[in-house]
Amino acid sequence: QVQLVESGGGLVQAGGSLRLSCAASGSIFSISDMGWYRQAPGMQRELVARITKGGSTNYADSVKGRFTISRDNAKKTVYLQMNSLKPEDTAVYYCRLIPTMAVTVNYWGQGTQVTVSS
Repeated sequence: QVQLVESGGGLVQAGGSLRLSCAASGSIFSISDMGWYRQAPGMQRELVARITKGGSTNYADSVKGRFTISRDNAKKTVYLQMNSLKPEDTAVYYCRLIPTMAVTVNYWGQGTQVTVSS
């Protein structure tokens, strides 16, 4: 069983920064791909950034150059550094342990609200 607990959301002005954290329990964090997703009101949940167990990353086009995903396997934590925030980044941000062929389970965190004011 894995629990994912996000933190770091809040209210920020456009152009500001926030750092989200997702702390995982259990023993499979280091061999798992992790991702940050977001869901704005009335919109589908979308992938923001993904980091593989080996540290490779990919990003949604809308956040490239502004957001950075990273992980600390010793702390079982994945981070999302968000810079140059825009009002359109406003959403609930979710952490996910992404299933792969090697790790077939799928876990989501409870979400953390990010609100960017103009």
